[in-house]
Amino acid sequence: MMDMHCHVDLYPDHEQILRDIKNTGFYVLSVTTVPSAFEGTCKLTRGIKRCRTALGLHPQLAHQRKHELPLFDKLIDKTRYIGEIGLDGSKGYTEQIETQRLVFEHILNKCCEFDDKILTIHSLNAVDEVLELLNLYPRSGTPILHWFLATKKQVNKAVELGCYFSVGPAMINSARAKKVISWLPQNRVLLETDGPFSKVDGKPALPSDVVLVIQFLSELWRKSIEQVQEELKLTLKNLVS
Repeated sequence: MMDMHCHVDLYPDHEQILRDIKNTGFYVLSVTTVPSAFEGTCKLTRGIKRCRTALGLHPQLAHQRKHELPLFDKLIDKTRYIGEIGLDGSKGYTEQIETQRLVFEHILNKCCEFDDKILTIHSLNAVDEVLELLNLYPRSGTPILHWFLATKKQVNKAVELGCYFSVGPAMINSARAKKVISWLPQNRVLLETDGPFSKVDGKPALPSDVVLVIQFLSELWRKSIEQVQEELKLTLKNLVS
């Protein structure tokens, strides 16, 4: 199994999260929020076989850290994975949306110089804008829309653009998010936690908590747990191959 969006470096207890990753043996994508955190995060998970580190610049930090774009460019050939990146149109961040767009567009443009990038993307309250830029930069890589909250029309557009979707335990506690999950093609669904920001029973979500999503998908798709796991494995294999 997998956790395709986990902020490993931001857990208050590194030993706990690293132990969980090792015990599960899951494929874990450790995302970063600023380029300057990339190398330290790589060191943190070094030696864990199926853990990969992504290079990111979070939209909520874009206005404070846009000066790190040259560092992003310097580090980009060290990983296939890019994230967390994207746009955030939430209250408190709309004023910085132009800076966010500049940063996101710079990153997408830079990714076009490669042919294998996998991007994990934040699109809260900015879905149309994110999809518009993905459409403008089709060669930037394979997008995974993380914690995607959208209309059915936006979901269909994202599918047309070749997007995958990562679904976490927090989403299955929301009626709106559950409806969105029901619209996703089964062969484009991946698992995530978004821990430690996302919580399960009041505690930071851990990769092992994705079993809750598997149970939910089993009911939604009317398949056995084993069938859902096989489908998810195949989707991950298609993504990374």
